[in-house]
Parts: sequence; C-alpha cells; structure tokens
Amino acid sequence: MFAILISTKNRKADLVFTLQQMVPLLERDDVEFVVYDDGSSDGTSEAVAENFPKVKLLRNEISKGYMFCRNQMLNETAADYAISLDDDAHFLSENPLDEIQAYFSGNPKCGLIAFRIFWNTKSPINTLSTQNPHRVQGFVGCGHAWRMEAWRSIPDYPLWFEFYGEEDFSALHLLKQNWEVHYVPQVLIQHRVDMKLRSQLNKDFGFRYRRSLRSGWYSYLMLYPASKIPRIIAYSGLMQLKKIFKGNFKIINPFFGAGYDLILNARNLFKNRAPLTISEYETYRQLKETKIFWTPEK
Repeated sequence: MFAILISTKNRKADLVFTLQQMVPLLERDDVEFVVYDDGSSDGTSEAVAENFPKVKLLRNEISKGYMFCRNQMLNETAADYAISLDDDAHFLSENPLDEIQAYFSGNPKCGLIAFRIFWNTKSPINTLSTQNPHRVQGFVGCGHAWRMEAWRSIPDYPLWFEFYGEEDFSALHLLKQNWEVHYVPQVLIQHRVDMKLRSQLNKDFGFRYRRSLRSGWYSYLMLYPASKIPRIIAYSGLMQLKKIFKGNFKIINPFFGAGYDLILNARNLFKNRAPLTISEYETYRQLKETKIFWTPEK
C-alpha cells in the first residue's frame, strides 16, 4: 500500500493544481492520499474537502510547522511506502507508483528513493533521461519515497530545524542504520518554482540562505565524528567570509543569523548528538552527491 503525503499552508492554488494532476492516483484502491493543512486562512481545507473527497484531510487550526505535519503523517500511516511531495510538485513520469514499488522490491537495502526533479513553472521540453539509478548522499524534501520500515528505524525530523536541512539529518541516520538512499531517475516530478524570481527576492534569499547554512552546521555538530568537526566548521565559515570580502554583502545577515541560531540551539545539538563512526563517515564521503536539479537532455 502507498501513502501520498502533502503538507501545505496558504497555497490553495498550487495545491489544487497538484491534486488535479494526480486524480488517477486518487482513484487507486491501494493509495492513501493525505493533505495536512497547517493553519491555512485562504480556504485550502474547504477547497480540498469540496473538490477532492477521497483525500484524507488533516488540519491544524493554529500552525505547528512543516516538520510537525510531516512527522505526523509519516508516523500515522500504515502504508508500506510513503511518498512525500510539496504542494507545488507533481509527477511527470508515467506509472510512478509501479516504478517505486518495483525499485524497492529489487533493492532491499534502499530505504529511501530520491526522485528526479525538474525545477520550473513551465513543462520540460522532454522528459527522457539517460541517467541510471545509483546510491547518493541524500535527497530533496519536495519529492521522495520512504520505505516505511526505514523511516521507523530513525528519529523523527527535528522540529527545531523548522524548515531546511532535515533531509541531511535523516539521510545520515539512515546510513547509521545500514539503509541506503538511491537516486531513481525513472520517477520524475516537476517542482513548479521560478528559481530566477526566488533568487531576486532579497527577503526570500536571506531566509533560505540562513536556514541552509545553519542546517549544515547542525548536521556536522550532531552527526559527524568529533575529530572532523573543527576543520569542517572552520572551512565553512571561512568560505562565507571570503564571499563577503569579495563583495557579496547580502549574505552578511544570514551568516551571522545562522551563527546566532547555532548558539541558541546548543542544547538541542548536544542532546541529539549521535555521531557516525569514522568508517561510516568515510562511506558517506565517497557517495555521489545529492541530485537536486535535473535539466532536460537535448
């Protein structure tokens, strides 16, 4: 059995479009489709209830955060495989659930499938790919599938991460439990994001940069071997300072904000420390990097 899980807040139009693209999956008897409305005030819940009665609708009257919703849905489902999608992401490949089930069945050590992701508001010129499945370091939150046995073997997403970086946290814990993350290009989604517009919005840039930077530091401090941490943190900080000295002044506030967040969450970092062994760390370093962006092949 499959579960398709979407968390959303005040993005009714994006969510409705996504659900419309996935109507055939809604009709399957082996699919539980769940939408978690995290305190929307734009009529999201009403639109889902009225137009998609087969969707299981959960709702927080007051927002509890993205991580809370994702943890809740994953911990409550009885499905064998759970697919997590953003509210602005939908499948482009045919028969994605069959591909997911077949891959998990043929790869018993794979605990999570990372999808091929096309980031654009317009459809790709083609969806063909010559890439082959392979093991990677991590995955992207907007589109992936869990083998639920693997999810249940690791800690929940940390609520204090708020947004960003929980994927690396989970991928490292999967490694500790002898599970693997595999990139499977046969499953393609479109993440309907205008990357150029996002990069031009200073407020959005600062917010995302700060969370991206701090989440990396969080993972280093909680999950890397102690002997590796000083050099990695120092290198990361030095790279940020070099960018600033070269004139990239818009990262100043996010950089110092991430440092403040590190101090603020020192107790959480210490409490949740579960480092990789040196052997596990070397295995992780040798893996191919997370596949984030896919560009149509000519």
